[in-house]
Amino acid sequence: MDLRLNEVQIDLQESARSFLAEQFGPDEIRAGMSSPLGYDEGLWRKIAEELGWAAIHIPEAYGGLGLGQVDLVVLLEAMGEALLCAPYFSTVAVAANTILELGNENQKQEWLGSIAEGRCTATLAFAERSGRWDADGIETTATPDADGFRLNGHKAWVVDGHSSDWLFVAARAPGSSGTSGLSVFALRPETEGLSTKVLPTMDQTRKLAEIELNDVRVEARALLGDAGAAWPGLRRNLDLTAIALAAEQVGGAQRCLDLSVAHAREREQFGRPIGSFQAIKHKCADMFVEIEAARSALYYAACIADDESDDLSTNASLCKSWCSETYFHAAAECIQIHGGVGFTWEYDPHLHFKRARASESWLGDPAHHRERLARAIDL
Repeated sequence: MDLRLNEVQIDLQESARSFLAEQFGPDEIRAGMSSPLGYDEGLWRKIAEELGWAAIHIPEAYGGLGLGQVDLVVLLEAMGEALLCAPYFSTVAVAANTILELGNENQKQEWLGSIAEGRCTATLAFAERSGRWDADGIETTATPDADGFRLNGHKAWVVDGHSSDWLFVAARAPGSSGTSGLSVFALRPETEGLSTKVLPTMDQTRKLAEIELNDVRVEARALLGDAGAAWPGLRRNLDLTAIALAAEQVGGAQRCLDLSVAHAREREQFGRPIGSFQAIKHKCADMFVEIEAARSALYYAACIADDESDDLSTNASLCKSWCSETYFHAAAECIQIHGGVGFTWEYDPHLHFKRARASESWLGDPAHHRERLARAIDL
């Protein structure tokens, strides 16, 4: 397996970094954080429509570019570096894969083309108040009713759940448990009985919402795939989402290292740059080693995803746990190297620190994923 990026992927990442450096600087980050939507609609249109990034891994049959998970990871790493405030992660990395894994042919034709063209945004509502990211954590019920279903329950920590055009909601048949009886339904946010609320979060660069479902009536055509058979597709989708999130984490960790090195070269103490001191050198060197190891785990997992290997879950957990800890450590060290100014509003290290902590727990913290790995090897 060749883990090196090809020329097209290198060009894609370089162009993404160049565009984001020009269009999305510190001022734009803070504007997105304070926006009710959480992002600038004009920038999103450029990303989704003009650049075509929303179509990156959607098959050509549905209006996409037909590339793979590695190509998606290439873009997400650049977005993680920039702390991009946009519904790209929720729509492309999460919702599009939900449709690809669970949707029937008509549903793929309907939704994937709209996503590829940047005409709609979407997200997946999976986790609930328990904070669990496994099948047992789903308590929302979908009760058959005439020619449709009635949904009741509560969803939490839904990325861009307050602003998405479509919400894909995971629910279970009454009386079912574990991995059986699970289904996913497509809902419009204006559906009667459905309400959304933005959650106050430490990481303001990514909006999270909670969703209440009070006797929500949906037609049978809102069901993705077959009733009660969603878990295999959901499991693969969560693994792909974990890899996508790890890509952002690697990008964020790299930016923390870059900021640290730049500051260590400029900041002087006792008449010399602080980067000349061994303590600072060792911090940066340790960060570099950890980031390169995380990047290797990330791209190996992305290659596994493209090869549709049975090892996807194992490698997704491996890279999510390692990349989570790497990003948080890099962000913490970046603040230490910057000193007191690292946590002031004008500087970016504190934004990475908050994003690192939030993304570390979303989809399951490192302990959760190490437990999955232990079970996979019968420990």
